[in-house]
Amino acid sequence: MITKRIIPCLDVKDGKVVKGVNFTGLKEISEPVELGKYYSEAGADELVFYDITASVEGRKLFVDILTKVAGEIFIPLTVGGGISTLEDFDRVLKCGADKVSVNSGAIRNPELINEAACKYGNQCVVLSVDVKRVDGDYHIFTEGGRRDTGLSALSFIEAGIKRGAGEVVVNSIDTDGVRQGFDIKLLKAVCDISPVPVIASGGAGKIGDFTDLFKEIPDISAGLAASIFHSGEVKIKDLKKELKEQGILVRV
Repeated sequence: MITKRIIPCLDVKDGKVVKGVNFTGLKEISEPVELGKYYSEAGADELVFYDITASVEGRKLFVDILTKVAGEIFIPLTVGGGISTLEDFDRVLKCGADKVSVNSGAIRNPELINEAACKYGNQCVVLSVDVKRVDGDYHIFTEGGRRDTGLSALSFIEAGIKRGAGEVVVNSIDTDGVRQGFDIKLLKAVCDISPVPVIASGGAGKIGDFTDLFKEIPDISAGLAASIFHSGEVKIKDLKKELKEQGILVRV
């Protein structure tokens, strides 16, 4: 059995960590540097840093804050937001990122995945997708969940993996911030077509949601969450203790 990873996510807007529901109603939570350091010391397996408005605003990711976060943590760091070129990959990797997450950039230019995988290695390229149900199908959305691209999520993910993405983060817009559990049906569908690690994102509200995730989808690699960790409702140490007691392999 593969060791399951627990990954907190920092959604950063205007230099602050924010969180909303179904990608809307964003509220400030904390300072990213302070929060990143806390998670590094609290037992998180990795940390994800998203500059969530970089693509929408058509700008580059804020590297000053990223550099400070990277300097305070001792766990792998995945960074995304406004990644559209190889130069963007290079810039954030030089700031201390271990992996680079590409979302809208890969929709506009799918070849970016090929180019980045060739230059930096598959393990460095993370394909992040924002998915929502539309008339019974799964579609890829952009612009913070506001624009339906019309692209089939499963087909897009499959193509991205063939191009060289070494990991896939599946953000379910339908369950984001609702705290009623991960989108099991969607995640199963993705795992069925993915030979690379899949990370579940969107919907965690309690420890039991992670237990359900890993038991119902043994092939899932990791669970990602934000608000329940930021608020302190769920401590990573307590979560891992429960998972271990449930027979789920985690790093403690």
